[in-house]
Amino acid sequence: MPLYGFHCADCDKESELLVGFSDRPHCPGCGGRKMERLVSRPAPPGQSKGLIKAARAQAAREGHLSNFSRKERGG
Repeated sequence: MPLYGFHCADCDKESELLVGFSDRPHCPGCGGRKMERLVSRPAPPGQSKGLIKAARAQAAREGHLSNFSRKERGG
């Protein structure tokens, strides 16, 4: 089951709950049923230099050079 963020309209508390998509959870604070599902923020892609270097090396091995500059492609 996914983790969703909810806001309780009764007690104005925000909670993250592990529920199914169609489930209607109770507020853990007050027990109310007026829970609104919140829009979650997407996680940013990994930007560590090590991850980028490994991904570029794999792309070069596989012949996918479109993400390299002309200078880096040797042309």
